[in-house]
Amino acid sequence: MSEGFTPESLGAKVPVVPGEHARLHRGVLGLLDIAAATMANIGPAMSFYFGFGFLVLTAGLASPLTIVAAGVAILFLANTLSEFTKVMPSTGGFITFVGKTFGARTGVTTALLTGIGYIAAMASVVAIVGGFFQILLQNYNVSGLQSVPWFVWTLIFLAFAAFMMIRGISVSTKIAGFFFAFEMLVLVVVSIVALVKYHAHINAAPFNPHNITNGFRGLAAGFPLAVYLFIGWENSAALAEETNDPRRNVPRAVFTSTLIMIVSYLLFAYSTVIGFAGDIHKLGNSTVIPFIVVAKGVVGAAAFFAFLAGMTSTLGALIAGTNSQARLVFNAGREGLLPGFIGHVNSKHRTPVKALMVFLGGTILIIVVWGLGHLLGGSGASAGMNAVNFFAQSSTFGTILVLVVYGLSNLALPFYYRRHHRDRFNAFRHGVLPGLGILTILVPLYYLAKPGQSTPYNWFPWAALAVIVLAAIYSFAIVARDPSIGDRIGSIVADE
Repeated sequence: MSEGFTPESLGAKVPVVPGEHARLHRGVLGLLDIAAATMANIGPAMSFYFGFGFLVLTAGLASPLTIVAAGVAILFLANTLSEFTKVMPSTGGFITFVGKTFGARTGVTTALLTGIGYIAAMASVVAIVGGFFQILLQNYNVSGLQSVPWFVWTLIFLAFAAFMMIRGISVSTKIAGFFFAFEMLVLVVVSIVALVKYHAHINAAPFNPHNITNGFRGLAAGFPLAVYLFIGWENSAALAEETNDPRRNVPRAVFTSTLIMIVSYLLFAYSTVIGFAGDIHKLGNSTVIPFIVVAKGVVGAAAFFAFLAGMTSTLGALIAGTNSQARLVFNAGREGLLPGFIGHVNSKHRTPVKALMVFLGGTILIIVVWGLGHLLGGSGASAGMNAVNFFAQSSTFGTILVLVVYGLSNLALPFYYRRHHRDRFNAFRHGVLPGLGILTILVPLYYLAKPGQSTPYNWFPWAALAVIVLAAIYSFAIVARDPSIGDRIGSIVADE
């Protein structure tokens, strides 16, 4: 077992061997578990329902090609994560990889960027759980319930999700996997039936590059939206400590999940375009979720199941995403990059309860601050104080920070292998592919940060820059106080 530190020892700076009180429930998940959890985190129904309409408005009829481009970019990133995991499987994921390569200050900075970025992104999921349930109730005119505010439903579902996550990684992962299986079954069946029913409209136009609005500019502009469809692809890396044979299973889960999602999104996108007979203006400006419109056109009952798929998707994404992302924060606390109390493990269920509570508490805080901002500004609901608008805004801000972390990880890979595993260095896998990964990240970052966007999107880049600067300042202060932090990064290896 590798040398490390318990949270209790951080104040005294006395190195100890981490015992079971500092470890998660090791080896309880298999390849199928973490692959299902990864795809549940992606939440294909949730992501596609709320993303594809905007993607069509941006990229046009050939928007499925934007999904292909985003999928290829994610595969570049998957290579980086997989190569790191083969030699250093860690619950800390990107935080550990970057910190182990570039040192303590960069590691602490990355920990803060990762935590804040994922909390902001997950806040959008937390909100949409209640928001989508409200949409379902209103669509079916459920008497007495349709007027209940969405945040009330959010709190109810959040309590259920938190209870399941505290119970243990095995039970919560299986629940998320079940939710994912249901949504995929519905999405695939509806898509295939729609193609059969609307076969007269089937053609290759959605895959013709000439049908991308404004050519390459349209492809690039739609790229950030398409990339967001895949956010959560890295889920399995943070489950390394609880996975049997993580050096082998995590890379397999990452690539398998990404490839399945690429093929699935292409099917959903193509069937939706065909279901609208190629009318991208009608599709993009639909007041109802486009896929549900197609489902309703297939048969009325299909729309109901499509709504249920959206509901299970949001719940599955909430459980799987929080499970994974809170563990990144937990490991940073366990290794001393963040406050030590976050690195506590519940002795009964072997779950990082305090990290889960901090993570979910952060999502609620963001929602509350956002709501108060609307109320104090006097805009209220008229300015879009609803879950769907919050979903778009919070996920956008979180994605900016997450993309920065992706970039740092790609940059770190060649340096890490040259320094620590020179005998295994491969110029293509450890140089060319991460280099391409950096280039593909720059495109969505540019379009998310470019000037001239509407409020509040125009100040998100500045807010992200402020977070980066403050995180860097904090890292210098904490490392100056405790120079041994660098030795603790990556000290707890998942399978040792």
